[in-house]
Amino acid sequence: MSTNDAKKKKKPVASVKDKKGPGKKAIAALKEVLQQQKEEEEKLRREEEEEEKRLEELERQKEEKIKLEQEKKEKKKQKEKEKKERLKAEGKFLTPKQKADRARAQLLLETFKAQSEALRNQSTVDKVDENDESDKSDDEAIQNSDDNKNDEAVKVQTQNGDLSKEEEESDLRAAVVCVLGHVDTGKTKILDKLRRTNVQDGEAGGITQQIGATNVPLHAIKEQTKVVNGYATKKFLVPGLLIIDTPGHESFSNLRNRGSSLCDIAILVVDIMHGLEPQTIESINILKSKKTPFIVALNKIDRLYDWQTNPRKDVRDILSSQHSNTQNEFKTRSQNVILQFAEQGLNAALFYENPDPKSYVSLVPTSAITGEGMGNLLDLIVENCQTHLYKRLVFNTELQATVLEVKAITGLGTTIDTILVNGYLKEGDTIVVAGTDGPVVTQIRSLLMPQPLKELRVKNAYIEYKEIKAAQGVKIAAKDLEKAIAGLNIYVANKTEEIERLKEVVAKELKSALSTIKLQDRGVYVQASTLGSLEALLDFLRSSKIPYSNIRIGPVVKKDVMKASIMLEHSPLYATILAFDVKVERDAQELADTLNVKIFQADIIYHLFDKFTAYQDDLKKKNRDQYKSIAVFPCKLKVLPQFVFNSRDPIVMGVMVESGIVKEGTPICVPSKEFVELGIVTSIENNHKAVETARKGQEICIKIEPIPGDAPKMFGRHFDEKDLLVSKISRQSIDACKDHFRDDLLKTDWQLMVELKKMFEIL
Repeated sequence: MSTNDAKKKKKPVASVKDKKGPGKKAIAALKEVLQQQKEEEEKLRREEEEEEKRLEELERQKEEKIKLEQEKKEKKKQKEKEKKERLKAEGKFLTPKQKADRARAQLLLETFKAQSEALRNQSTVDKVDENDESDKSDDEAIQNSDDNKNDEAVKVQTQNGDLSKEEEESDLRAAVVCVLGHVDTGKTKILDKLRRTNVQDGEAGGITQQIGATNVPLHAIKEQTKVVNGYATKKFLVPGLLIIDTPGHESFSNLRNRGSSLCDIAILVVDIMHGLEPQTIESINILKSKKTPFIVALNKIDRLYDWQTNPRKDVRDILSSQHSNTQNEFKTRSQNVILQFAEQGLNAALFYENPDPKSYVSLVPTSAITGEGMGNLLDLIVENCQTHLYKRLVFNTELQATVLEVKAITGLGTTIDTILVNGYLKEGDTIVVAGTDGPVVTQIRSLLMPQPLKELRVKNAYIEYKEIKAAQGVKIAAKDLEKAIAGLNIYVANKTEEIERLKEVVAKELKSALSTIKLQDRGVYVQASTLGSLEALLDFLRSSKIPYSNIRIGPVVKKDVMKASIMLEHSPLYATILAFDVKVERDAQELADTLNVKIFQADIIYHLFDKFTAYQDDLKKKNRDQYKSIAVFPCKLKVLPQFVFNSRDPIVMGVMVESGIVKEGTPICVPSKEFVELGIVTSIENNHKAVETARKGQEICIKIEPIPGDAPKMFGRHFDEKDLLVSKISRQSIDACKDHFRDDLLKTDWQLMVELKKMFEIL
């Protein structure tokens, strides 16, 4: 037990020895760590304080900068205000109303001056001095005077060139824009997109579908161009756009407007997937000839592979947000289009990479389906109108209007759809337009423009106006418009003595338009509804090599049938009238049936062409069948003596065709034996196969049967192998070949014909 106790006593002593406190080194290390932590915290605190001070300094500097800018703006505003006050004091800063008032005042002053000079010379000086001293009294006198516009006075003032920018803004008219391009490039879709701006729940968004044109007002342009970068700083000066919406570009190319185009600027629609197509190139040539500026809408970008649509953005941002493969495809295709433009002699570039808009055509990527790029397209048109075309778009009171179409409307009679480019049209104006039977003089009964789109379904779909200012599309209702011609200008006669002069001008215009058309001695008679459609049809006939001997605009009447019937004597094929988009009077049709004059009527050029060519082929076939027995083809035959199978009635023998062409029905004679007639070739065989004709170099077997009533001829007695056999031709057979079988004979055949003609002594 004592040993155990001893062990127990020893144990606690050992445990005391084991439990030692932290060493000096550990304490020192701990203190060092704590010191470092403290220093880092201090350092962080100092850095935070410095950062706060720096931010406070920046904030203070920013505030100072803003303050300075505000002071600068205030100073600038003050300077502008002072400048305006000074200009007002000098009489140089005037609003349009003040300018017109001032013009009227000037006119009044001149009137007063003239009156007072007649009464007393002294008072004139006093009155002028008074007026010079106080402009205010002048203004009061003007306001109390008659409010009617004095256009002449205003015109004199505008010519002085003292117009301020603000005044000129109100004087701009809407730009006339034409949309051109190949079939199926998206022309109509683009117009639809422009018309349907902001259309929700049946609201029209203020865009009016006008007669033959779409009017896009300013607020609709602003709505579309909101997505364009830099919209906030954009200033709009044009009151809107008038987009001509005519089928194809036929009317555009043919409308004459005092020697220049009706259009101010054009949109050429090009399909990015197909590039320049035939009609696109034709459109480019039209634009070049008219010297009309144009912008290219590179349409259908939504068809690029993996295209991501985002219509509420600028097209540049949309392109940059696409996948790299889509961007590469766009780059390749747009470069191809630029190259194709270069082939047509035009520099082209994407609108955001255009180095010089005056010498380079701008390409705007668009999608008429999704609406992408439409804002950029409108923005670029407006920008061009406000820069390069500014002078052209300044409103002019001189009338400039063109007839686009002549239409019969139920309840209104015959009306004319007109594009009013400059000036005013008023109800009651006397107008002079070109007509099929000479100039038409009539009075405007009513000026009509359609209601907004949502109300177009209402039966009375047009609103009447007393006066219309350019540029607008307007429908004119008046008497005697049935014979009016579309495609020429309208003139307004302000005085009765002007009517005769304007009638001469209109007649001269129509004559010059028609004088460029060259007529043939023999050809078809062509009639169309408008000057534009007539020229389009004549172009088509020219390219199809169909000659035309006479032309007229208007419905087919008896007089036209009589003129066309002249061709019956010379060439019955051309005793036809091609009536394009016109009516045929009943008595004219009856006369045509009696005289055997054909009238072909169609609304589409190609249908008219198809009808005429079908008739042409049918007539040719009939004539060929009729003259088949008369026409004799020239031929020279050499007898092969070893192949004479039957020497008499009928003669069956082998021959070689030395020249020309031998066919069934050819009469054969022997020139060396006093032109003895052997008979007629009734059948031809080549390698035991029956054939209708045989040409030079062929060895064939022929059967010659005697002419009924003639004694049969015999080989060996009447002719032998040394004699040359030829076809017996006559003047009648030569004429038949010329008229109906010309295409069947080669040049060598005609040479043989001349040789035989001399041989038979035919005149």
